[in-house]
Amino acid sequence: MNTKNLVILALLAGIGVVLHTVTPNFFGIKPDMMLAMMFLGIILVPEIKSVLLLAIVTGVLSALTTGFPGGQIPNIIDKPITALVFFGLFLALKKYRNSIVSVGVLSALGTLVSGSVFLASAYFIAGLPKTFAVLFAAGVLPAIALNTVIMVILYPIAQSIFKRTKLTSASVIQK
Repeated sequence: MNTKNLVILALLAGIGVVLHTVTPNFFGIKPDMMLAMMFLGIILVPEIKSVLLLAIVTGVLSALTTGFPGGQIPNIIDKPITALVFFGLFLALKKYRNSIVSVGVLSALGTLVSGSVFLASAYFIAGLPKTFAVLFAAGVLPAIALNTVIMVILYPIAQSIFKRTKLTSASVIQK
């Protein structure tokens, strides 16, 4: 793990925490926009140490900025699980992982996993203020749509920046 990768991951985590903070609550749950930055970090620096570090940092930052009652521990639980599932799917799609379509589908699946794990762990740890279905529809489904759109927009930009700056550790350069 080199300094350039750490700086990239820190910038993405910082952008993610701002997005997570300014996103409004819907029926007691806010769509997690920090996930898009975590997914972008995993795609740009696909190393297991970086993925785990980013997942832990993202989980802690999400826990600090959550508006969900009792959502601190579920945020810390859901981010590492989501990051590892996303990373595994990303590695499994070796041939197609640089495609904008696969990046969009991966971020949609990752957000689905994250929302499901978050709500399930919140249910068992603190209870849910509304039904699972209402919270899923109000928070997870909009987050899936927003994260997919964000990734489809940001991925080509990040890919272009990485090509121009010759950062060789990123998978986006390898075609």
